[in-house]
Amino acid sequence: KAMCSGKLQTGLLVVGYFVYLLVGAAVFQALERAAEKQEKIAAAQMKEAFLQNFTHLTVVEMEQFMKNLTEAIQNGVYPVGNESQIEDSNWDFSNSFFFAGTVVSTIGYGTLRPKTAGGQIFCVFFALFGIPLNIVFLHRVGKMLSLLCKKLGKYLYEKGMRKKKIKFLTLLFFLAAGILVFLCLPSLFFQITEGWSYSEGIYFAFITLSTIGFGDYVVGKQPGRNYFSYYRTLVAIWILFGLAWIALLFNL
Repeated sequence: KAMCSGKLQTGLLVVGYFVYLLVGAAVFQALERAAEKQEKIAAAQMKEAFLQNFTHLTVVEMEQFMKNLTEAIQNGVYPVGNESQIEDSNWDFSNSFFFAGTVVSTIGYGTLRPKTAGGQIFCVFFALFGIPLNIVFLHRVGKMLSLLCKKLGKYLYEKGMRKKKIKFLTLLFFLAAGILVFLCLPSLFFQITEGWSYSEGIYFAFITLSTIGFGDYVVGKQPGRNYFSYYRTLVAIWILFGLAWIALLFNL
């Protein structure tokens, strides 16, 4: 019975966690999308005005243009290319979900962030409850992984191995398997999908999973590259399990 209620609790926790992220993503999208569109339109108009007058701009006007351009880029608006980009929102659902995940996991790349007052206040409360929920979730997933660890240990013990040696071997196994599954293979995947070098892939994977999150490299953000539709969602899932693996290592 305890086993059964444990499974039910885990199931409810997983469902609750993902519902929390999905609802958060929907709210961020609703609050931020319109404001972002205005920003994109303003940037496009600024570019238009510049292209019409750039032959006789004063130094002061030029400086102001550079300042506005820098500001737009810092806000994630790139006034490059044609009008169609105004329709492509940074706050589409997969981006919003990805953003919600980086908030609760405290990675916080800073490339996508709420700019409306509503979005910022919501972000405070979303993180306030989301971060503890994320810790509980990771702890539970880590616990499930450590059950695998125990099974492996039990198997080795029955084969007549000493306990100290078993402890060392299981730690080594989980360390090696994790490095392969969460660092080496994803880096290869990033190398192909993002066009980064392999070392950049390793660097990105480490900076992400350690939750440092500088934001100098972020997935799915390069203009002109074609990404498959659920790419960022897949990366978000990799992050969650990677964080659970790190939590497990600390447990071990």
